[in-house]
Amino acid sequence: MRAKTIAVQFTLEYVKTVGGGRKIRPYDMALARDGRIFVLNHATGFGAGRIGICNLDEDFLGEFPDDDGDGGFNTPIAMAFDSQERIYVTDESKHRVTILDKTGQVLGAWGVHGAADGEIDGPSGLRFDRQDDCYLVDQFNHRVQKFTREGGFLLNWGEFGDGDGQFNMPWGVCLDSKGDVYVADWRNDRIQKFAPDGTFLAKFGESGRGDGQLDRPSNMVVDDQGYVYVADWGNERVQVFDPDGVFVLKLRGQAALSKWATVFIDSNPDEKRTREASNMYPDLPEELSSPFHVSSQTEPYFFGITSLLLDANGRLYVVDSRRQRFQVYQKTPVG
Repeated sequence: MRAKTIAVQFTLEYVKTVGGGRKIRPYDMALARDGRIFVLNHATGFGAGRIGICNLDEDFLGEFPDDDGDGGFNTPIAMAFDSQERIYVTDESKHRVTILDKTGQVLGAWGVHGAADGEIDGPSGLRFDRQDDCYLVDQFNHRVQKFTREGGFLLNWGEFGDGDGQFNMPWGVCLDSKGDVYVADWRNDRIQKFAPDGTFLAKFGESGRGDGQLDRPSNMVVDDQGYVYVADWGNERVQVFDPDGVFVLKLRGQAALSKWATVFIDSNPDEKRTREASNMYPDLPEELSSPFHVSSQTEPYFFGITSLLLDANGRLYVVDSRRQRFQVYQKTPVG
C-alpha cells in the first residue's frame, strides 16, 4: 500500500461532543439498533467495569455497575454486540470475555489464560462477523484468534515480530463489508489487513508524525466505500486512508462543551471562572510540542483516542478517553 496523499473526496464535519463533566473514562462503545449508545468505562479510580448508556441527544439513560462477583469486570478494554445484541466485553487482566444482555444481566463468560490455541493473554479488541464468529485480539500472545460466540476455538494467526502477518502487541480489530479483517499493530505503528482465514493481504503505516505515518495506532473502522479511519493514538489524531492505504485527511478534534460538561461547569463557579480566563489554543514552547503535550493543553483536541465507530448515517464517533467524552463527526462529500 502507498503512503502519498490523494485529492480529498469528502470532509468530516464536527457535529457535537457527548460526555465530559461526568466521572467516566470511555474506552469503547457500541451502538444498539434502537439508537442507544453503550459506553464502556475503564476508569478504575471512578468505579471499574461500568457500561454507561446514553443517546446522541445527550440523555443519560443509566449504567451497569460491576456486580462484585466473578461475572464482573476488572480492566475492561473493548466491547461489541453480536447479532442478537448481546454485549461482549474483553477483560485484560481476567483474560476472558464476559457476555451480558442490554439490561446488564451477566449471561456467561469464556476464556482461559495461556498461550495454547484457544487460550488468551490480555485480550483487547473484538468484533463479530456476519456468522456471529468473534475475532479477538490476543494482545500479549501477539496474535488474532477466531472463536464462536460461545467461546469455541476456530483458528488463529500471528506471532511476535515485524514481518507480514506478525504483530507487536496488537490492540484493535475491525471488519470491512467483505469480511476482511484489519488489525491495529500497536507497537509496529501500522495497520495490517487479512482475509477471514488469516491470510495476509496488505499493510500501511510507518512510525512518525507526518501524514500517513502512525504512532501506536489503537483502533480503526472501515466505511462502506473502503475508507479506513485510524485512531492514531500516539499522535492524538484520526487519520483516514483510502482503500489502497493512501492518506486522505486527518482530524485533531474540535470539541465544544457538551450538555453534561455545561451542567458541571455551571455548578462549579471556580471552574467556570478558570475556563473563561484560559486560552484554549495556547502557544507552547518547543520542548512541549509533542502531540501529547499539545493535546493536554488544548481542550478541543483529541486526547487519548482508544476507539472509533461509524453509524449507518455516516457519523464517526471518536472515543476521546482522557477527556472523558466522545466527539461526533459527519462524513460529507466534497462538491
